[in-house]
Amino acid sequence: MLRAENDSLKNENYRLQTALRNVICPNCGGPSMIADIGLDEQQLRLENARLREELERVCCLSSRYTTGRQIQTMAPGDPLMSASSLDLDMHIYSRHFQDPMTSCGDMIPMPLLPPEVPSHYNEGGVLLDEEKSLAMELAASSVDELVKMCQAGEPLWIRNSEIGKEVLNVKEYTRMFPTWPLNLKHHSSDQFRTEATRDSAVVIMNSINLVDCFLDANKWMELFPSVVSRAKTVQVIQADPSGQANGSLQLMYAELQVLSPLVPTREAHFVRYCQQNAEEGCWAIVDFPIDSFHDNLQSSFPRYKRLPSGCLIQDMPNGYSKITWVEHAEIEEKPVHQILSHYVYSGMAFGAQRWLAILQRQCERVASLMARNISDLGVIPSPEARKNLMKLSQRMIRTFCVNMSTSNGQSWTALSDSPDDTVRITTRKVTDPGQPIGVILSAVSTTWLPYSHYRVFELLRDEHRRAQLDVLSNGNSLHEVAHIANGSHPGNCISLLRINVASNSAQNVELMLQESCTDESGSLVVYTTMDVDGIQLAMSGEDPSCIPLLPLGFVIVPLHPMESTGPTPNHLTSSSPDHRQENSTATTTTTSNVINSGCLLTVGLQVLASTSPSAKLNLSSVTAINNHLCNSVQQIISALSSGSDTCIAAATTENGSVGGRAPCSDPTASSPRQ
Repeated sequence: MLRAENDSLKNENYRLQTALRNVICPNCGGPSMIADIGLDEQQLRLENARLREELERVCCLSSRYTTGRQIQTMAPGDPLMSASSLDLDMHIYSRHFQDPMTSCGDMIPMPLLPPEVPSHYNEGGVLLDEEKSLAMELAASSVDELVKMCQAGEPLWIRNSEIGKEVLNVKEYTRMFPTWPLNLKHHSSDQFRTEATRDSAVVIMNSINLVDCFLDANKWMELFPSVVSRAKTVQVIQADPSGQANGSLQLMYAELQVLSPLVPTREAHFVRYCQQNAEEGCWAIVDFPIDSFHDNLQSSFPRYKRLPSGCLIQDMPNGYSKITWVEHAEIEEKPVHQILSHYVYSGMAFGAQRWLAILQRQCERVASLMARNISDLGVIPSPEARKNLMKLSQRMIRTFCVNMSTSNGQSWTALSDSPDDTVRITTRKVTDPGQPIGVILSAVSTTWLPYSHYRVFELLRDEHRRAQLDVLSNGNSLHEVAHIANGSHPGNCISLLRINVASNSAQNVELMLQESCTDESGSLVVYTTMDVDGIQLAMSGEDPSCIPLLPLGFVIVPLHPMESTGPTPNHLTSSSPDHRQENSTATTTTTSNVINSGCLLTVGLQVLASTSPSAKLNLSSVTAINNHLCNSVQQIISALSSGSDTCIAAATTENGSVGGRAPCSDPTASSPRQ
């Protein structure tokens, strides 16, 4: 009953948030203030608090008389933003924004700040003794399935002409594995879509270190910062007392992400099992779902289940490993923004190719981190200082990635009702060290570009070329004073840049920390301004977690062209819902050939809106960061087109958008109502 009541309150909360976004001021026609309808929401929160207290009381009573599973409590309520107003602090930009102020429409509804960490699991462990034995049986069958899927060829795996990679033939899979072990349930409804991909690669890390990273949730997050936004080992079900990884079985929770608020994160509880084959010198790491035999866990939205997935790790000479990776999952069918639909439905967003490409690059980064025979360090005083600076840069990357998605329940707001608009803004309250204390305003936009992602990456990672883009450099020059190579590709590196060397005195030195990385799955360029004291603190070996970082950056992902003009067969994964419904027409062919090629550029900006922990945002603040975001995209497009004989005009519509994308939103414009 309490769960049902909680669901009802959540639905009412969503309805109120929608109403907040749609309220129009009767005087000026602009958006109204949050305070105008705050009374109803405050009453709802009081009711939430009363129910929470009642639920806690029931939990206490229940724990006295039962020894089984505990009743899960609701997550803490979202803190309300206070009624104090503020202006956007754009001190990190030297430009002045001349945006006019309006009347009462200055205050716009913003998403509520996210909860700290939703309580999806019980800290004390959730599997009972009888369930542990069942989990062991499933682990054995899941390893067997993973090995067969890694070793089998056609017809189980078929080469997808769209992405040039292997995808699963669902009909053949059903024939080879007719029932899930112990007749546990599979989702066969049309509401669920199957994604399954496979890939293999050689990485510069031995199997022992790889296995250690997969079994340690924190190391796993650090190894895949752009994919794994959160991870936790909920319960160790079985472990070798001597500390050996072989036979390790543990219940885990993970949240997986794409670096865009337009794609929902995927959350799941699953069991991870590790098995060694000493004779063949290989390891198997397999994940399999828990919700089929244990239903005491909250389901995510959209619902996501990891079917037997994982990798086979084969030791090779000289500390290398050959990895065969399989990703297999069922995901609840939910619409994805059209600009990212092909990227998601083709399996590129969460597929084996992305996991392996990132793993290859990150293993090279770890090798660079451990290197000692470094001759040219620039202004870095020692190899140990180099290592510490790399760790600080890794934290900068992770901070950027987590704050560019819907991770941790972060809610994002569109600035217009247009379905083509990709600009999203959000605020979050920061009270912990590591980021500036206060309210941070973030803005993200995704744009399709008719260029390879490597070409866009080369423009944005080059500080000299980027400095020519006025909106990104604010007229400042950049000079590299330290360089750290992170891998075999010259673009995988960390740079310490000095800003405006000519105008800086010895007492007033401005620095920028930048890391760029690229692989076949995509590219990242992330940077943040820092003072000399912060850099020296990090390189001295002191704990750098207190250094506030507010990174900005770019995410570039490739889009493979769709060669097929007809609909994708239903028995092959992965496919878009549109492909399963539409017929091949001339217009469809034209659209797919244009949109599903080139690359997607996501630009992410963050600014400290206020040092106060709670505040409202002026419309001029949102307009300023929105205009800055849109100007950045337009200058990047101009720089790319001017450096090529290929004219971008063919992909640019009359209103200035690229690839059919609508122009950036104007928050002051009244959107048409249906």
